[in-house]
Amino acid sequence: MKAPDKTTGNDTSVASEGHALRQRAEDLARRKNPLSSQSLEPLSPEAMRQTLHELQVHQIELEMQNEELRHAQFQLDTARARYFDLYDLAPVGYCTVSEQGLILEANIAAATLLGMTRSSLVGQRFSRFIVKPQQDSFYLYRQQVLASGEPRVCELQMAKSDGTPLWVTLQATAQNNASGVPMLRIVLSDITERRRTDDALRESEARYRNLFNSMDEGFCIIEVIFDDHQKPADYRFLEVNPPFEKQSGLHGVTGKRILELVPDFDASWIEIYGKVLRTGEAIRFVKEAKVLNRWFEVYAFRIGEPESRKVAVIFNNITERRLADAERELLGHALQDKNADLERATIIAEKANRAKSDFLSSMSHELRTPLSAILGFAQLMESGSPPPTPAQKRSIDQILQAGWYLLELINEILDLALIESGKLSLSQEPMSLAGVMQECRDMIEPQAAKRGVSMRFPAFEIPCFVRADRTRMKQILVNLLSNAIKYNRVGGTVKVKCMVVSPGRIRMGVEDTGEGLSQEKISQLFQPFNRLGQEAQAEEGTGIGLVMTKRLIELMGGAIGVESTVGKGSTFWIEMDLMTEQQTSEAAAQAQAQAVAQSRGPAPLRTLLYVEDNPANRLLVENLMERRPDMRLLSARDGNSGIAIARARLPDVILMDIHLPGISGIEVLKILLKDPATAHIPVLALSANAIPHDIDKGLEAGFFRYLTKPIKIDEFMAALDEALECAKAVSVFSNSGMSLKGG
Repeated sequence: MKAPDKTTGNDTSVASEGHALRQRAEDLARRKNPLSSQSLEPLSPEAMRQTLHELQVHQIELEMQNEELRHAQFQLDTARARYFDLYDLAPVGYCTVSEQGLILEANIAAATLLGMTRSSLVGQRFSRFIVKPQQDSFYLYRQQVLASGEPRVCELQMAKSDGTPLWVTLQATAQNNASGVPMLRIVLSDITERRRTDDALRESEARYRNLFNSMDEGFCIIEVIFDDHQKPADYRFLEVNPPFEKQSGLHGVTGKRILELVPDFDASWIEIYGKVLRTGEAIRFVKEAKVLNRWFEVYAFRIGEPESRKVAVIFNNITERRLADAERELLGHALQDKNADLERATIIAEKANRAKSDFLSSMSHELRTPLSAILGFAQLMESGSPPPTPAQKRSIDQILQAGWYLLELINEILDLALIESGKLSLSQEPMSLAGVMQECRDMIEPQAAKRGVSMRFPAFEIPCFVRADRTRMKQILVNLLSNAIKYNRVGGTVKVKCMVVSPGRIRMGVEDTGEGLSQEKISQLFQPFNRLGQEAQAEEGTGIGLVMTKRLIELMGGAIGVESTVGKGSTFWIEMDLMTEQQTSEAAAQAQAQAVAQSRGPAPLRTLLYVEDNPANRLLVENLMERRPDMRLLSARDGNSGIAIARARLPDVILMDIHLPGISGIEVLKILLKDPATAHIPVLALSANAIPHDIDKGLEAGFFRYLTKPIKIDEFMAALDEALECAKAVSVFSNSGMSLKGG
């Protein structure tokens, strides 16, 4: 460190001090040994020279002493400047504090530490910067230092002038000033960051200890022990958590080696931990400790550097889980075998189902084909001109009654078979109960009037809508109403009731005044072909209707039940969920009905091509067409002939049987649709294949409508008129040069 340049001042000061010193010396010499001229003897020249020499030597000696004094003063000034530099620029704070606790002196670091300038800091009470909870501790500390005179160290929390807290280490020493008054010299070191680190470390240690003690898994820290060849040979347990004993089955292991605890312990465990220590890579594995008769799921990782030889191990006893897995694996194999058996059984069942479907389809066709001729010609005879005689009328009525009953029986058996096989498809849509009930009323009232049974239907004050298949819903209600009429007494009553039984749920009940049912008979209801002893009665029945009704209502999310009293009658009811919003399907249906019912003007002669191989069916349709003076009938006996006639004559409508010799009706339809000349012609299917699957297949192929045999004349004529209207619309578009496809 370069000393301050104070040479000139020092020389002047030294010269002045030397002059004053000489003057004082001369005065003292005169007082002690005054000289007079009488006492002085004349000196010889030699003596004078000697005296002068001594004076010169003494002067040189004095000058040398003065030079040494000036050098010493320079060294002192330099040291003082270095001291002040070290004091002011020291990295720690220095304060001199009086006995009364006032700060007398402070360096730059102390002022910065306490957040004030040095000049502002001097005169402040040192205790002002001590936080209140530690004021007493500082007072005792200061008293101990002053009393003992020994240096003492303490840690206190202080606060800067702006209130910012900080932690400091105080090292105080007691000294007396020039007047003998004691004072403290205090060194302040900022340890705030260290305290924060210590607090964080303590918190982390507490969290670790809490986790260590509270985790369910076993946890231990082990030290791997190596042999002379630096191969892992054993390990020692340094620390374990409380669940360790429960998970491992080992007790009192801390400080002990594994081979000391379990001499036959598998050495491969030690090798695994040695590998973790050597590579530093954590490992997760599942392994059996055979000597402990346990399976463990283990996660092991190295702690610190390899030299520490410490490995942390977290593990779970999974013996029960492994046993369960083994049992589950055995069950899995057994289940696979069962699934294979089930799959084989499913294949067999599917084949049986397909065979059943084929049988039902064939049975439907074979039964409906002769019925079509029987009922068709019977209807022709009934409505022919001249009308039949009374005797003929009775015979025709018997034919029709037996035919329709047989058809109903066929339909119910086929429907039940479809339901049991899960192949019955429903088209559920919002429908008005009032509308459906009115349709059923119109259908059933003639039967009730014939038997002298009065009918009472409810008035729907508010619209009630349910989501159901309209056709099947009518089938359900008609069946219940028909049973209530058939099994009623002469002159009895059938009352239909509707009520909301719970929010969003409606019940429709059909109450009769018949004989009623005993509990034994009620328990036998809904069994196929069980007529409950009515077989000997005059009433016709199959014993299938209620079974069908139950299956259908349940498929649509509803329920059915019965309440009966012997001698008073029975009430059969069904329940369904009400819909929350009104639908407009009835309005659309009404508009369509009005459009069909509009009066037509004179129409030109229209052509119908009928492709059918059965002569009786062709004859039936010929007789029907004789009642339509606006129609001309063409016929073909097979599919190829039908295609040729259709291309040559371009009929307005084609009526197509499905089972034809050569190619089927569906194949004929595909050929006609591919031919631009015939693609526009509506094709009606007329087949004895009445299973819903066959109907859906036909409609998907492109048939305009799918009619089933036996023919119902009104239904047949309505479908024919609809097809003719469609053909007329196509003709209008074609003549106007417009395309149905748009453009």
